[in-house]
Amino acid sequence: MPVEDGAPREQPGVPSGVSQSAAQRGQPPSGGGGTEVTPREQAAAVSREDALMVPARPAAPRCLPAATSVFAPRDAGLRGRGLAWRLSQVLIPSSHRPAGFLCLRSAHAAPFLAGIVILGVVHHTLTVKGSHLASHNALTESKAWGKVWAIFFIELCSAFTAEQATYNHVKLHHGYTNIIGLGDSSTWKLPFLNCYVYMFLAPLAVPVITPLVALDLLRSVKLKTALRTICFMSLGLYSHYWILLHVSGFQSAWSALLCMLVTRSLLAHPYIHVNIFQHIGLPMFAADRKPARIRLMSLGVLNLPRNALLDWSFGHSLISCHVEHHLFPGLSDNMCLKIKPIVSRYLREKRLPYNEDSYASRLRLFLQKYEELMVHAPPITELVGIQ
Repeated sequence: MPVEDGAPREQPGVPSGVSQSAAQRGQPPSGGGGTEVTPREQAAAVSREDALMVPARPAAPRCLPAATSVFAPRDAGLRGRGLAWRLSQVLIPSSHRPAGFLCLRSAHAAPFLAGIVILGVVHHTLTVKGSHLASHNALTESKAWGKVWAIFFIELCSAFTAEQATYNHVKLHHGYTNIIGLGDSSTWKLPFLNCYVYMFLAPLAVPVITPLVALDLLRSVKLKTALRTICFMSLGLYSHYWILLHVSGFQSAWSALLCMLVTRSLLAHPYIHVNIFQHIGLPMFAADRKPARIRLMSLGVLNLPRNALLDWSFGHSLISCHVEHHLFPGLSDNMCLKIKPIVSRYLREKRLPYNEDSYASRLRLFLQKYEELMVHAPPITELVGIQ
């Protein structure tokens, strides 16, 4: 019973001589008349009382940051897909590669060109889509296997260094998206090239430039890592060359090398274009004056429309779900596509931009403003009114 000034105080509405606990649990006064309460009714009364004493769990706020726990790469929804399912997104499209090599044996133009197209699409599926997902460890839950797949896709297939690719893309580009001097996509700029040379001729040299840049970057890594990278790069390039000679039936080394150049640069134009279209030309910020991360991503990232060829070879996270990919970089391609309506709806509800534009529109913009966007330093954007 409540006690005040050392004297017991009776609870209002409870007859004298009835204990507080008995009154709360609906029990009649001991020895009194009243209806007898069964044990089941007592248990039900206690349950109702306990339920009233437990505070209600507040509803989860409808905000995108809280959704991170829902869409995080460690969530059961992604884990449930399993390693085989996630790898199949890259390896199944690549299963047509033997057919491409065999088509090159034909003396007729149509099968030969089909072989070139097949090998080109498969190559970019491995080197762009596979390397991109592997750099984010989005193909497997194991860090050890993630390292293995990164070496396979980035070094063996792409002829680049896995350590530098992961650092430049994950640590810099994603960590400092559109921050001048860090993740401002300036590595894609070649100011000494003419607009039309850069946009239409330079991409053809990507298969040659990529291993040369990789060799230069190896000076900053350990000797053991550098030797491993050189071995895998050499193995990937030589195996491609050997198959062209002994399976596809090329008669000379120069014809095999020319075929390697053509297939490896087949989709190099959209590869370069996509990388500059989705960030350059959007707001850039100084490191000490950047907005909150969600505003930074909504302002500095752009989605392109879905495209069957580019979705197949580059992946949704690089084409139509790039905003979603920057908000949740550990998600697989399919998961980025699933959360796209949720992200776009949330950003629009919060009156934040959700940048979308067509490939043709961005191409016209870069051809018209090439000097401003690709030659001169991007201006620092100060956001007025955003707290």
